[in-house]
Amino acid sequence: MIYERLNACPVCGKTEFCNKLVVEDKSVSHESFAIVQCAGCGFQFTNPRPDAAHIGAYYESAAYVSHNSGADGLLNRAYKLARFFTIRRKVGLLKRLSGQLDGAGRVLDYGCGTGHFLAAAKAAGWQVAGLEPNAKARAEASQRVGQPVGEESLADFEPGSFDVITLWHVLEHVHQLNETLTQLTALLKPTGTLLIAVPNVESFDAQHYRENWAAYDVPRHLYHFAPKTMTQLLKKHQLTLHETLPMPLDAYYTSLLSEQHRAERSGGLLATLKTGYHSNRYAQQHEGQYSSLLYVAGRRVPKAGRVSKAATGAGATAVGPATAAGDPVVKSRFPDASPAQ
Repeated sequence: MIYERLNACPVCGKTEFCNKLVVEDKSVSHESFAIVQCAGCGFQFTNPRPDAAHIGAYYESAAYVSHNSGADGLLNRAYKLARFFTIRRKVGLLKRLSGQLDGAGRVLDYGCGTGHFLAAAKAAGWQVAGLEPNAKARAEASQRVGQPVGEESLADFEPGSFDVITLWHVLEHVHQLNETLTQLTALLKPTGTLLIAVPNVESFDAQHYRENWAAYDVPRHLYHFAPKTMTQLLKKHQLTLHETLPMPLDAYYTSLLSEQHRAERSGGLLATLKTGYHSNRYAQQHEGQYSSLLYVAGRRVPKAGRVSKAATGAGATAVGPATAAGDPVVKSRFPDASPAQ
């Protein structure tokens, strides 16, 4: 296995990190990976990590439901139930956005998994396009959507050609973080919208479960976002954060997985429901720190009244322009230590 080490923070470029946690890959390899925190901006990321050419081995599990709609079991049934409700909410958000367009627009789902969201968006009248690196999931998505789904090349699309680009629990998986965001931003129309859903390391369930928090999901999750660091990253790419929306069902699904990770200390379904409830209550009382958050961003500040305040109660946050940088890495052979589509 080939591992690579980031020698600069992907968000602020600082080179000083401190060790935050050591987390075991509970799903596939049972290896342990270090999560570090930038001394400059506080961004957390897995370091070192498998490089892009070798990360695929860590997704090789029949239980990885976002790549396998046929996966069964209690956890996967819970995932599919949550997916049913969240996809309805996602399409509803597209409908709200389409009220700002002349009819439904064009949407790109980056990391579309097995294509459930794309199929629902297409049924709602949107022109859809998707990219998915996993071959099995890509084939299933193509069949479900009724059109070809690409592998992962953003260069296949014309600049400024999408009204909406979505990343549903995908950005935390992307090796070339800054390069990818630069490309995605270029594909947006001037008034286009970027939707990014990611876990939140400042949530109650993250603090409660610590190294057993399922949303760390090392090494597949390369980055571990908080509202402050996401806002800083968006600013770096000349994107304005219009609103931040809660994803309350994720607190229950993540708690269910996390209880499984605790093994002999697992509290079962009752503990799952209790923690999920407390996580959402905590978020309501602490500036919207939900288990997962959906960031709604765009290339410029919207006109007055165009976007409502976030459902979390947090208002829109305006940020200014900045320049993007790459993600320098040093490679080595050994490490130191939602529902989506």
